[in-house]
Amino acid sequence: MEASNTPPVHIRPEVLAVPAYKQGATPEKKGYKLSSNENPFPPLPAVQRAIAEAQVNRYANAALPELKAKIGELYGLDPATSMQRVHVGAGSVSILYQLVQATVAQGDNFIYPWPSFEGYPMLALVAGGEGRGVRGNDDGTHNLDVMADAIDERTRAIMVCTPNNPTGPIVTKQQFANFMQRVPSNVLVVLDEAYAEFVTDPEAVRGDEEVGKYDNLVVLRTFSKAYGLAGLRAGYGVGHPMIWEACRVVGIPLSVSPQAEAAALASLEAESTRQLKENIAVLVERRERLVQGLRDQGYEVAESQSNFVWLPLRDNSQELALAFAEQGTLVRNFAGEGVRISVGEEESTHEVLRITAAFQQGA
Repeated sequence: MEASNTPPVHIRPEVLAVPAYKQGATPEKKGYKLSSNENPFPPLPAVQRAIAEAQVNRYANAALPELKAKIGELYGLDPATSMQRVHVGAGSVSILYQLVQATVAQGDNFIYPWPSFEGYPMLALVAGGEGRGVRGNDDGTHNLDVMADAIDERTRAIMVCTPNNPTGPIVTKQQFANFMQRVPSNVLVVLDEAYAEFVTDPEAVRGDEEVGKYDNLVVLRTFSKAYGLAGLRAGYGVGHPMIWEACRVVGIPLSVSPQAEAAALASLEAESTRQLKENIAVLVERRERLVQGLRDQGYEVAESQSNFVWLPLRDNSQELALAFAEQGTLVRNFAGEGVRISVGEEESTHEVLRITAAFQQGA
């Protein structure tokens, strides 16, 4: 059968018009994969044991009571409250889809910052709603005032990504408080904190301090990044019970595997938490060295509070990404916006600075 650019069945034009999410590529020759913000450390011993012992011939308990209780402890919740206010999914991105499907209908809209997580623009397609991207500030921060101005009578949800992916800066506590004062109480606000564990700025807003203040706020976090469980797909949200009841209606049943549940539980054990904090501290130190090294070379670098750095190269981002690829190391190019470079192995830090120095000299 010959390939064709024409779908064999009817597909909604608005779906065809939006590019599909593209995963960060894998190096085709020896080098480093710095395109997907993955944790370079191997799984912790307790996590490896938990995965090996998980029964793959059985579903995980759909309610995930033990995992919800452990997560709830991080937010000061007792087990009974955790069952109502904690929601677990196959990565926090799956919960993002549930939230938008549950709130945004045809003719409705949701607001998101841009550039930000590449999955945001396509969130409303299933529901037939409209995603409205709001341009961020030149320093990579959200323009929360403009985001608030964009709210209208058909706005159902707003994404706030902190630290922002791909640029790295945070939203401060005061900025968030001011923003929430302008958001109607019946509009969902999603505080997307996929990289919260890497934040060192004491002024950064923290979902564990905010979620109890607003019924229309949900906080999302993931086990993919700091916890290093990207391949297992586990994330969670904390918020009002009725919001999660709606998400369960539109979510895919039994999407969290026994391995993901077991690995997440093992990651929250005291010894695992201690080891994870040590690994995170190493990555934060590498991040700071990488930022300083790039600035010393003359690059403009956004103030990162995550496990990546952002170079706002609107004119030659593709050229820099190709320069990396030629050396076997892959970074994430956002065409016309900039380049995101994950903080990886120690050796990769030296390789990044070597490649960027050569590129700067040849520019």
